Amino acid sequence: VQLVESGGGLVQPGGSLRLSCAASGFTFRTYRMSWYRQAPGKEREFVATISSTGGSTNYADSVKGRFTISRDNAKNTVTLQMNGLTPEDTAVYYCTVPVFGSWGQGTQVTVSS
Repeated sequence: VQLVESGGGLVQPGGSLRLSCAASGFTFRTYRMSWYRQAPGKEREFVATISSTGGSTNYADSVKGRFTISRDNAKNTVTLQMNGLTPEDTAVYYCTVPVFGSWGQGTQVTVSS
C-alpha cells in the first residue's frame, strides 16, 4: 500500500486549498478512504471519510460545511477540498485506508496571515 499526499502549503485565513492523495498497491475502488490531520502538540484527528463508491461521506464537526472529500476510482485518487480555512486548520494532513491502517507521509497545511 502506498499513499502520497500533495497540495499543502501556506494560505491566508479564509482561503482554500485542494489536497490530493494518490493511492497504489491495492484495489483502490473497493476500500473506504479517510483524511486525518495532526496539529503541533496534538493527537491525530479524524477529518473526513468517503465510502468505496463515493456515495457516502462523513465529516468532523469542525470542518463540516467547509471541507469536501471526493474520489476518482479511475485515477486512484482521493481529494480534500478545503474552503474557509482558519488558523485552527493548520496541521499535517494524512490520507489513510482505515482497514489497512496505512498512512501517507502527510502534507503540511499552514493557515496564517
